Order: sequence, then structure tokens, then C-alpha cells
Amino acid sequence: MTDRKRSIEERLAAHPELRARIEQILALVEDVDDQVNTADEAEERTIEEVRRLGNEILHDWATHKCFQRAQQTLREKPEANSSGKKNSTGTRRSGK
Repeated sequence: MTDRKRSIEERLAAHPELRARIEQILALVEDVDDQVNTADEAEERTIEEVRRLGNEILHDWATHKCFQRAQQTLREKPEANSSGKKNSTGTRRSGK
């Protein structure tokens, strides 16, 4: 099943930080705590929430992209497995 055929709930379940940020934005829109009294306060809080959302989106994207690239590299070059033990003991000291 492609991502777009899954429900928004199913898709957000894979991204708990993103889900929490969206819930924060919804709480701001609904003003559940009755703490936003002016348009300036609403604007300030909205900008901060959207900035955080952007950071979390980029973090999730980068993590996903890194995983995809690692999987692609292993498919193309199975010998590139980086979990093997290194045999080098370092560089020999020169001098006396």
C-alpha cells in the first residue's frame, strides 16, 4: 500500500514527533487552554509552532533519506557492509 492510500492516522503513527507537533498546532487553533487573547499572541505562537514543525519535518525527512540511501548502497554493493570489525591496530610510531 502506498503512503497516500493510508489514512492520515496511519501515516502519523509512524512519526510520533510530527503527530505531537500537529496536535500542538490544533490546540493553538482551538485555544483549548484559553491562553491566547490577542492576534499578536496567536501570530507569535503560530510562527513558533510552524518553525518547530518545519524542523521536525526536515529531521524526519533526513532520517528517512539516510536509511533509504544506506539500503540502496547495500543492494548495489553488498560488500559495503560497515558492521565488520576493522583489522588495523593504528599507525606504527616512528622514532626511538
